Amino acid sequence: MKRKGVNVLDITLQADEVINRIRQLQSNGATVSKKQVKQSDPELMRNALFHFPSWDHALKNAELL
Repeated sequence: MKRKGVNVLDITLQADEVINRIRQLQSNGATVSKKQVKQSDPELMRNALFHFPSWDHALKNAELL
């Protein structure tokens, strides 16, 4: 089954886990830019875009925007 072009079986994180991973990146001093996360943690990006309409929405939910 696919949703938004993503195979549901590829989704490994729940929405709250995505938020926690984003917050953890920020607190560790890592950049949370879309381009950087897409390269360094494609799993996080794939899951974020599954649960949220955009990367910016995920950041807003993590209270980083």
